Amino acid sequence: MTSSLPVIFTLAERELVRFFRQRNRVIGALVQPILFWLLFSEGLKQQNLGYQHFFPGTLAMILLFTAIFATISIIEDRNEGFLQGVLVAPIPRFAMVLGKVLGGAAIALIQAILFLLLGWASSVVTPTPTDALLGTILMAVMAVALTSLGFAIAWRMDSSQGFHAIMSVFLLPMWLLSGAFFRQGADGLLGWVVAVNPLTYGVAGLRRYIEHANGMDRLATDAIPGVPPLWLCWSVSIAFAVVLLFACWRIAAARTAGDLK
Repeated sequence: MTSSLPVIFTLAERELVRFFRQRNRVIGALVQPILFWLLFSEGLKQQNLGYQHFFPGTLAMILLFTAIFATISIIEDRNEGFLQGVLVAPIPRFAMVLGKVLGGAAIALIQAILFLLLGWASSVVTPTPTDALLGTILMAVMAVALTSLGFAIAWRMDSSQGFHAIMSVFLLPMWLLSGAFFRQGADGLLGWVVAVNPLTYGVAGLRRYIEHANGMDRLATDAIPGVPPLWLCWSVSIAFAVVLLFACWRIAAARTAGDLK
């Protein structure tokens, strides 16, 4: 594993360098969530749900969209021939997977942290330093899980257009049915879908750390009706990341026609 560390760090660094060199991508990634947050929050004021309620959901949106779309580089690397060079190198497949996943997750986490600092500086949310740190660690776990999800799908895709079409099936439903937008009930089919959505628990954890740090008991299981307790949020989020990371390793270990493209 030690011998694979340079490979992991190099691939992760390559993802970061590629992202920051594309200025339009950086600007778009920062402006879009701010617009969503402001516009939807204004609309939600009619339901007594304002900026603070939508803030954790916006963080989840940043992590979800950025982490998954960062894995488009897998398709680009295959078409450019870079991925084939990595695959024939004498390195473990897991090192390649971990490098790509950590790079995409780092991009998503950096944007989420910047947005959190913006909300903190504008006093929209006022978490304690401890809550902010724990929330950041939870966002890192979510970023790894979501980037792994994008990796698993992108690995078998031949075109970025096909990747966009497939990911649209996951992105909006996964985000909307996570409690990021509206408070979700626990009854009926919709409640069941929300309960099995792993992103629900990441959003719930962020809500406890960030939104309800203002004068509420974030550790109480009944302080926020319908929101899972922190221990369950952490358990599901970590399991989600581990399972998907393992799945990426298994998928990348199997030979596909795209490896020789």
